[in-house]
Amino acid sequence: MTDARPLGADEATFLSAVRSGDPTRFALITERHRRELQVHCYRMLANYEDAQDMTQETFLRAWRKRETFKGHAALRTWLYRIATNVCLDFLDKRSDRTAVPSELPDSEVPHLQPYPDRMLPEDPQESVVARETIELAFVVAVQHLPPRQRAVLILRDVLGWPASKAAGALELTVASVTSALQRARVTMREQLPGRRLDWRSPATHELSDDERRVLKSYIDAHERNDLDGLTALLRDDLRFAMLPDPGAVVRTAKDAVDGWVAGGLFRRGKDDWRGVATTVNRMPAAALYLRTPGDPEYRLLNIAVLRIADGKIAELTGFEVTGTPWLDLPPTL
Repeated sequence: MTDARPLGADEATFLSAVRSGDPTRFALITERHRRELQVHCYRMLANYEDAQDMTQETFLRAWRKRETFKGHAALRTWLYRIATNVCLDFLDKRSDRTAVPSELPDSEVPHLQPYPDRMLPEDPQESVVARETIELAFVVAVQHLPPRQRAVLILRDVLGWPASKAAGALELTVASVTSALQRARVTMREQLPGRRLDWRSPATHELSDDERRVLKSYIDAHERNDLDGLTALLRDDLRFAMLPDPGAVVRTAKDAVDGWVAGGLFRRGKDDWRGVATTVNRMPAAALYLRTPGDPEYRLLNIAVLRIADGKIAELTGFEVTGTPWLDLPPTL
């Protein structure tokens, strides 16, 4: 399958590097695509560390297959094709860990990890990273798709590839791609009810004033140890999950707050919190630090990622942060 296009400067330079057999030249040219390929792998896998590994595997496989690149397709297309199939191979081998039980629509994705904004491509228009396609709700919803439906949806609806190009990348017929996309869209509508499903439209990448205000209030409520103030920020139909613990998603604010109190995570007038505002997955997030009696330092406990709708927190996903240096959060304050 080819792109009907003349040989570009990027492709000509790459072909020269391939013919030279120089791995350093090869790496310099492919490295510029690392961030966007890593985001692609993250959408496929929902796990930052796996996305890093599979991006590296993509470059290794590209080097091994370098002689197959003839310049008929864009270099970027060729790399995306390899990355997609690397992820599909990974999912085939690790289906025990990455599968989301279809009979449990409210189950969370236990391997989900947040994506640090500083690792997103610097030119989002060039790399097609609309905010909606990196938000946690989208990434989780995609995990409910079988792997090849997942790949079809991302290639067609996120990257905007034509059916023939996606079919060539996945070694499927155009009819199979069209059918898979239709089924994938049905599942996405079920997983994201009421959400806009046109992910190719330009989207703002900045937090809104509402999001900044609610995030500040969320942190302030922790630092004041104000459980009532925190509760007032939550929508009654809050969706809450704490990862990596698997299990049913909590779907009311009352159940979430009762669980926090029962678990000793928010004790009225006794806990000493500090919070740092940040963003992950282009969403507002709070890195929460807790100081226990006798400890001179506040220690990083978790990061809370918020989806804010109509001035309140509609979704709250908490992540344990032990062993996540790539989030670049100080361990203590």
